[in-house]
Amino acid sequence: MKKLFLFLTLAVMSVCLVIPSQVFAEKVLKLGFGDPINSDQGAIAKQFKYLVEGYTGGDVKIQLFPGSALGNETEMLQNTRSGELDLCMLSVPNLSPFSRKINILTFPYVIKSMRDAVTITTGKLGAQWNDILQKEAGIRILAWTYSNFRHLTNSKRKITSMADLKGLKVRVPQNALMIASYEAWGANPTPMAWPETFTALQQGVVDGQDNPYIVNYTMKFQEVQKYITPLHYQFSLQPMIIGEKHFQKMDQNLKDILIRAGIEAQQYCVLFQMEESEKALQAMLDAGMEYSEFSDEDKMIQVAKEKVWPEYYDKVGGKDAVMEVVAELEKADKARQAQ
Repeated sequence: MKKLFLFLTLAVMSVCLVIPSQVFAEKVLKLGFGDPINSDQGAIAKQFKYLVEGYTGGDVKIQLFPGSALGNETEMLQNTRSGELDLCMLSVPNLSPFSRKINILTFPYVIKSMRDAVTITTGKLGAQWNDILQKEAGIRILAWTYSNFRHLTNSKRKITSMADLKGLKVRVPQNALMIASYEAWGANPTPMAWPETFTALQQGVVDGQDNPYIVNYTMKFQEVQKYITPLHYQFSLQPMIIGEKHFQKMDQNLKDILIRAGIEAQQYCVLFQMEESEKALQAMLDAGMEYSEFSDEDKMIQVAKEKVWPEYYDKVGGKDAVMEVVAELEKADKARQAQ
């Protein structure tokens, strides 16, 4: 774990900012997000708040609004783009209407590990996504929440193979790649807004959903779901964003503080995820959920790459755009193995 955290620290710390001592005009910045305060979104939000308020001597306050208190992710995104809301966190699929290329991050099985997740969001690739979103969506990424893989829960049956997914009604975000993935595996994906998900599971409108262990536990899905199955087709990345026009109107020292706090909160989020994910899984098992694993996820990988990837190359800027990201991940992985 120490070696992994060192790698993640070096990868995330791509800049080092010196913040001069300064008195800031009193300001309150609102940060909205969809998950509960005790989730990984809540963890990075609280750390970001602690850092910003510390670096500004308390002159700049970060006010947190968890649990979709300021609207669903699409609403928060629109309000952040316009500057009506200062900051928000949201899942990558909800950014896809504003950028075709960002959807590469949701290609099934592109990201294969936590190391891949950090590589794809820092350095050359991290700068690429930020540049694209600044130009196409008018937003800037300050930090990435590493929420881990989206593991499957359901109330119908134990899942041990791709065949067991046939006909299963699975809630998904409004993301074409996620929908296509489940359809290719024989399931029945149902797009649904995040705030509606718990009730839909409770009432049997859908059979299941997928999210990382911490999200599943803090959303209390163990109360309305019986089975949990690890799945590794998509690593959940949830950027913290600010409207670019809003950001550019800020004092330079405050800009530097927000950037630094974002980087350091992102590091903290990695450690939080590494320490808390398995605890969340165990808590759900203790609450009565049944655990099973796919015996043929390699087959699901093959289906995804042969049936889903080719259908979406043109929608994300072409096959070369996808292969460029894959090549960068493979290059980074070889470099780590050579160390």
